[in-house]
Amino acid sequence: MSGSVDGHAEVTSVDVVIVGAGFAGLSAADRLVSMGVSVLVVEGRDRVGGRSFSGEVAGVKVDLGATWVAERHTAVRDLMARLGCSTTGQFDEGLNVLWMAGQRRTWTGTLPMVEPVDLEDLGRVQTALDKLLKTVNVDAAWKSPHANELDAMSFGEWLDQQQAATSTRALMAIVTKVQWGCSPADVSLLHALRYIQAVGGLDHMLAVEGGQQQDRVTETTQEIAKRLAAQLGDRVVLETRVHRISQDDNGVTVYTDSAVINAKYAMVTAAPEHRAYIEFEPALPEKTQGLTRTFPMGALSKAFVAYDKPFWRADGLSGEALTDTGPVFITFDVSPEDGPGILMVFCAPRVYDGFGPEIRQSLVLKQLVDLYGPQAAIPIDYVDHCWGTEPFAPGGPHPAAPPYASVSYGDALTEPHGRIHWAGTETAGEWVGTMNGAILTGLRTAEQITQRLGAERGTPA
Repeated sequence: MSGSVDGHAEVTSVDVVIVGAGFAGLSAADRLVSMGVSVLVVEGRDRVGGRSFSGEVAGVKVDLGATWVAERHTAVRDLMARLGCSTTGQFDEGLNVLWMAGQRRTWTGTLPMVEPVDLEDLGRVQTALDKLLKTVNVDAAWKSPHANELDAMSFGEWLDQQQAATSTRALMAIVTKVQWGCSPADVSLLHALRYIQAVGGLDHMLAVEGGQQQDRVTETTQEIAKRLAAQLGDRVVLETRVHRISQDDNGVTVYTDSAVINAKYAMVTAAPEHRAYIEFEPALPEKTQGLTRTFPMGALSKAFVAYDKPFWRADGLSGEALTDTGPVFITFDVSPEDGPGILMVFCAPRVYDGFGPEIRQSLVLKQLVDLYGPQAAIPIDYVDHCWGTEPFAPGGPHPAAPPYASVSYGDALTEPHGRIHWAGTETAGEWVGTMNGAILTGLRTAEQITQRLGAERGTPA
């Protein structure tokens, strides 16, 4: 039901209003609609998908944001099957390249076991890390044994404590840059442990075959969100920024620039830092306000470089590389089966985002030449995306929570504020930080709200 007030803002009434049209918000809306609940999803961007965003290079669609689906990501795979999306195996045949301490080496496996990597030290540190991982409660890491001690130091300080070798530190720096968009010094040990344990351990997090990088979505990950949004139809409204949510004993009112939405409940799927973009009446509890201040988003940039063909394969290379220097720190071969060769390149924002597109491209090509030879200097196309410079809800891929943040404010990730519930991949336990985790939180929160609606109406949930 809708109308207008004084000829200005449109007024709409629904059971549940959802803020954010990423995987959590769309999955929640889909579940609520299936249970007969009226829903409206409002999204500040001009697109759906959140941190899943498609681009194009050399006529091929590519994932500028979220990319991979693991075999164990059953929630996203079930949704893909429903919507007619398919997977393409991540190419990993051949030798990987390591550029470290000015030396180029090739290797196979999950982690490089070649010089100049100190294998004994890497194994020792990984064993110590695995021991800590077993103590972490992924649903509430701040309630884990020794949580205070683990959250009082950064991942970098823990590596100091372990007296990790230079090569081990360099590899762990690559892990933190790609996972949390930050350096080891910027993220708490407990926060890092929670994310690593929640996705099945370090090996599963880094592996291609049988791991997190096993498959890509053939149609791109954003296409999943687009197809789900299409099924929801006019229940999804884009370019509608929420600036205030008020609530009383009877319901919530959501204010945007163009509409006022009355609902029984609201679900906010924004990342913790971005909850602060909305004014709440009554105000958020201090613990939730603390969460918005201490769970800042990391930053990560990606580039895609296209060539006539995947020339590196002729040299027996997989297209996967790790490097400890410059803006580029990891690459993957995402070439289509029939078409150009495409390298996906992860770039460190601090030494990348501040330059213009031509310089960014030259920086990337210079490092690709070091990794793959002179042919890498002659691309047929190039595109990049800097998540930290986005005008709306910037940052990615995950929050880089510093020491003390998790034990102080972790409970606020999921604790409802009256009639306002929270969802989004950061609120997940298992699979936190993944599309799979986002979907699971949307479904979980939809069930919670449905139970509350049923109790109010005196009907079975």
